[in-house]
Amino acid sequence: MSAYAELQVASNYSFLRGASHPQELIERAAELGHCAIALTDRNSLAGVVRAHVAARESTTRLIPGARLDLTAELDAPDEHSGPSFLCLPTDRAAYGRLSSLLTLGKRRAPKGQCWITLDDVLGHARGQILIALPPDEVAHEAAFATMLETFSNDVSAPCYLAAHHLYRGDDARRLVRLEAIAEHCGTPLVASNDVHAHDASRRALQDVLTCIREHCTIDTAGWRLQANAERHLKSAAEMARLFVRHADAVAQSVEIADACRFNLDELRYEYPAAPVSAGRTVQEELAHLSWQGAAARWPDGVPAKVRAQIEHELELIGALGYAPYFLTVYDIVCFA
Repeated sequence: MSAYAELQVASNYSFLRGASHPQELIERAAELGHCAIALTDRNSLAGVVRAHVAARESTTRLIPGARLDLTAELDAPDEHSGPSFLCLPTDRAAYGRLSSLLTLGKRRAPKGQCWITLDDVLGHARGQILIALPPDEVAHEAAFATMLETFSNDVSAPCYLAAHHLYRGDDARRLVRLEAIAEHCGTPLVASNDVHAHDASRRALQDVLTCIREHCTIDTAGWRLQANAERHLKSAAEMARLFVRHADAVAQSVEIADACRFNLDELRYEYPAAPVSAGRTVQEELAHLSWQGAAARWPDGVPAKVRAQIEHELELIGALGYAPYFLTVYDIVCFA
């Protein structure tokens, strides 16, 4: 039996686009025998925690990732005027860089948007695997190929080209064109199904979400609706059948999945750096400020009962590792 990993999956955390919960996608991938599944919501990591919890009880491994919809120019930004890439971190450090990239894009944009450029991606690419998503329109393929060739030469991460078979009527010809672009740009072809639901039965919900997003009714939605119900999770055997003339593209999905070994269990809570005077630890800084404050409050000497209480509380805070939090609160109060 063919092996396959679905690397392009949008959950309902891709607002008004995905029609399935992360846990539904994980459960269905396990039923289909996928070795791994990548959650790649649009400019977001919001759904990966729920997917991770579900994957703990599953035979299918989760690859946390994101779809990056890029803006062409920050001077005249558009929510999505540039190319799109799937970004899959291979390790803990790369996941941190992806998080920083998304933070950068969201902080510079209005609420609900994310402005990321190609240069931003290049600056955060180390440790990632990037999969370029081809344009929907044939007329845009030449410009896309030019961009991809330049990008793949500059980026410090492995870069691939996604290929879909979505029963659009021209799939065979499109795959041949994409294979030519992949060979020219040095970006191997990788199969995916641009998944928006765990099962085809979610088609009706998918259409409703599209109408809400586009502010229209079902009767007037027209081409804004997906052409069919094919963007759901499919078995490895079905993907192998669809890509029978491009078998390497299916095998490539497994190779990429094998390279992405980061797991959310590796994360440990790290409190942001607290303001500390040179040479002191955070605990020493808290003790210094506490005794300094006590001396100011009781200039004639700190009462024995108060001193004992301060010593006890400093010892407890040190044991729990809470000193950075107290320093942050102190810093905010001083600023206010």
